[in-house]
Amino acid sequence: MTGKKIPIAEPKGRLGVLLAGLGAVSTTLVAGVEAVRRGLGQPVGSLTQMGTIRLGRRTDHRVPRIADFVPLAPLDDLVFGAWDIFEDDAYRAAREAAVLEPALLETLRPALEALRPMPGVFDPRYVRRLAGTHVKAAGSKWDLAARLGEDIERFRETSGATRLVLLWCGSTEAHVDLGPVHADLDALERGLREDDPDIPPSLVYAYAAVKAGVPVANATPNRVVDVPAIQQLAREKGVPIAGKDLKTGQTLMKTILAPGLKARMLGLSGWFSTNILGNRDGEVLDDPESFRAKEETKLSVLEQMLQPQLYPELYGELHHKVRIHYYPPRRDNKEGWDNIDLFGWLGYPMQIKINFLCRDSILAAPLALDLALFLDLAQRAKMVGIQEWLSFYFKSPMTAPGLYPEHDLFIQLTKLKNTLRFLQGEEQITHLGLEYYH
Repeated sequence: MTGKKIPIAEPKGRLGVLLAGLGAVSTTLVAGVEAVRRGLGQPVGSLTQMGTIRLGRRTDHRVPRIADFVPLAPLDDLVFGAWDIFEDDAYRAAREAAVLEPALLETLRPALEALRPMPGVFDPRYVRRLAGTHVKAAGSKWDLAARLGEDIERFRETSGATRLVLLWCGSTEAHVDLGPVHADLDALERGLREDDPDIPPSLVYAYAAVKAGVPVANATPNRVVDVPAIQQLAREKGVPIAGKDLKTGQTLMKTILAPGLKARMLGLSGWFSTNILGNRDGEVLDDPESFRAKEETKLSVLEQMLQPQLYPELYGELHHKVRIHYYPPRRDNKEGWDNIDLFGWLGYPMQIKINFLCRDSILAAPLALDLALFLDLAQRAKMVGIQEWLSFYFKSPMTAPGLYPEHDLFIQLTKLKNTLRFLQGEEQITHLGLEYYH
């Protein structure tokens, strides 16, 4: 022990996890947690449930599980609530998403049928490929935020939860540029009252949740908590926030492979990425305006990792293209192809080709679970505002103004684990290693 432990309140009572969107990711999360509780599966992909953390020197052999090292809420204490623009309960929504085997869903059916979504906030101008049928009656966006606030308090009371977190898992909305309405809290509240068109439904959820003191994580590329007004409100309310856009398939591969190529000082002339996807997310992204929001988070990753301004000879002429195609027969089983044109000693060209046949929601569900548990930990540790240490989970990590984000998966993991060590008063791991030789 080399430092002072940060006081962290114990996770007493139930943790309520509110899901804004009860689609493929959310139903896979809920069903997965229930399956793990019953011993029907393992929480593979979840750092909080399966990960370990080294403490002290390598010769100390202190490597506890993360769940034993920091006080996380146990899975048995989780209770779920949700909103959606369709009225299907979690069982019917999971059957429609077709991620999990029908036999498993039948085993879990009573628990899933008990999760019925509250009417969602919806505006077809932001998601043009869907027609919501289970939506809150039209009023001003200020009124809709108030209705969401009432939902949050009702869920708090009826679920018996002592603490809450909200995960935004809804559909990708049309891209919204930052503007005057996002600049500060007064401007945002005025915009809510005046139905400003630059306030999408996801931002209404964020305002309602943070105002109620509920931590928020954004699993999508939408404008949710990455606006100055919400960050101001989070500081005022003492609420942790994190985002955005879960890093699962193709971008996960980029943040694993690109740092290795850069570490070896290998050059890149091109990186072409294309995907086929057939779930609701793929249908929504078939709209160019919704794809633009996703494209922005996907394209930013390589440039910020490779730093072409520092290595113009290696990355200054990189051509990076990203495409997503809606292909219904594939459902949630996304397939991503990457063609990478690289060059080495004396400029001699080489190629790498990747074909990742992944299951989108199977990769995303454990990340959503970790974010719920870590945000709850952050709130109990009185960590306020942007949680950069959770960058590990996102394509487009939020940072303090003027600070570039770290995209390298391994730097992100070091940052996350060092934050946990800091909270518990343990030595930070630098991997210097000279102490073993002197």
